[in-house]
Amino acid sequence: MIKKTFAFIFLFQLCLADNGERITFTSANPFSFYHVITDLENQEPQNVYGILRMPAGVGHKNLPLVIGVAGSKDWSDHHLEYLAMYRDMGIATFELQSFNSRGVSSTVGEQISVTTAMMILDAYQALDTLIKDPRIDPQRVAITGWSLGGSVSLFSAWLPLKDAIAPAGSFCAHLPFYPPCFFELEIMDFSDAPIHILIGELDNWVPAAACEDLATDMQAVGVNIGITVYPDAHHSFDRDQPLVVDKDGYALSDCHFRMRGDGAVLMNFLDIPMITPLRQKIALAFCADRGPTYGGNPVARKASFEFAKTFMTKHVLDYEEQARNTK
Repeated sequence: MIKKTFAFIFLFQLCLADNGERITFTSANPFSFYHVITDLENQEPQNVYGILRMPAGVGHKNLPLVIGVAGSKDWSDHHLEYLAMYRDMGIATFELQSFNSRGVSSTVGEQISVTTAMMILDAYQALDTLIKDPRIDPQRVAITGWSLGGSVSLFSAWLPLKDAIAPAGSFCAHLPFYPPCFFELEIMDFSDAPIHILIGELDNWVPAAACEDLATDMQAVGVNIGITVYPDAHHSFDRDQPLVVDKDGYALSDCHFRMRGDGAVLMNFLDIPMITPLRQKIALAFCADRGPTYGGNPVARKASFEFAKTFMTKHVLDYEEQARNTK
């Protein structure tokens, strides 16, 4: 009877969607990291869903999983290409639908309707839901993301955030693509899981130099992080589309912020925390331009797919061997 009840609940929660399973869970809407760390219990609840897809031709038990997180324009074809590649490798994938769950199609030019803080909470709530599925190996779940989603992939490894959320599970690897890195962190405590940033040399949406500086600072305190900067490559270098200018997007090359241990991000040259939408708008008005360039670079695109395949093979497919070798 218990097994039948569990099966009924499980099937009720999982609806077929484009050959995948729609999985819904409860998250919340914290505007900033500060709200996650200091006031998470008082944040507005939010139902969020994602699409779980299984690899073909393998047994559906104890599968590794990659959670994917889209950028400010939501899901694009090249994001889904990576996830399809992972499934071809025998890895299950989960498309986190933070935007659609909130009725938002894009945050380009405002970065308020759906924030990194909301999406990190979504990612951990998804993780805790998915590791209860007997088909998923709870020790082999990685996270990857692009741009805004890259920030989720990167800062989900920041321990003040993770400790505040207190998830049951952990990510075994983090692969952020062109994330915003323009932060000087008061607390440099990160997960032991491997992190690797992929970014273009000519990125003027989120500058590569800031990611190089952050990675250097993190490496100096023993964080397991690497970075690859692709020459002559812009933001979204892994798209299979030509370069274009987004007139509404923020060009953030001149922005650099301090982040306190409580998650509050401070305005340039001021100690005012950007913990409301209005304050964030004011801060970006002082440092950001409009009109960043984004689009594909065939050489960088090919290299990034090859790197992603190698990274996930090493840290997700071969996780058990890696764990044995570290004991």
